[in-house]
Amino acid sequence: MALAELRSAPPTPPRRNDLREHAIDLMMQAAPLAGMRRAEAEVVIDVMKPLHVLADTLLFEEGDADDNDYMVLVLQGQLRAVSSASIPDGEVVITVVGPGSLLGEMGVIDGGPRSASCTALTDVKLGVLSREALLGLIDSHPAVAARMMLGISAVLAGRLREGNRRMRTLSQVSRALQLELDAVHAVNRRLLEEQVGR
Repeated sequence: MALAELRSAPPTPPRRNDLREHAIDLMMQAAPLAGMRRAEAEVVIDVMKPLHVLADTLLFEEGDADDNDYMVLVLQGQLRAVSSASIPDGEVVITVVGPGSLLGEMGVIDGGPRSASCTALTDVKLGVLSREALLGLIDSHPAVAARMMLGISAVLAGRLREGNRRMRTLSQVSRALQLELDAVHAVNRRLLEEQVGR
């Protein structure tokens, strides 16, 4: 879904300073391994665009290849990310996130098709960081941009580790099911041999 379409939802009258301070605190918490200081978080927040999204609005759609060069920091509300990859007529909930979460970070890095669909579960307030704004930070505040990229990398690494953990679990379940199937097959073969031998 185009970012311009999402802006059509009228925001509630903001108390700019309160929301900005809240956003700065959340940016510092979003990727603690990056060690972003308050002054650095302020620089990042000041290049973000505010966005208000109504409940049940689709923010990203899996496979969408247009207007993907941005990520969001959740300031208020909850979003759900789902994937339907390889699941006919179904979907898997990847995560439900709230304030302080980053979403769409792969898009700000490579602008590739979205890997999941993301829907607002409640009314949501977001800070939007475009690739253009991130590139501007690289030029104007390289140390801040480096911390931001380290934060994005930490989020991606965490998701990759979680994906690997889930894959190991699925592999163990698959192995256990295969052992059960092999045991059933062996019993069936033995019963068949007994029937033929009679």
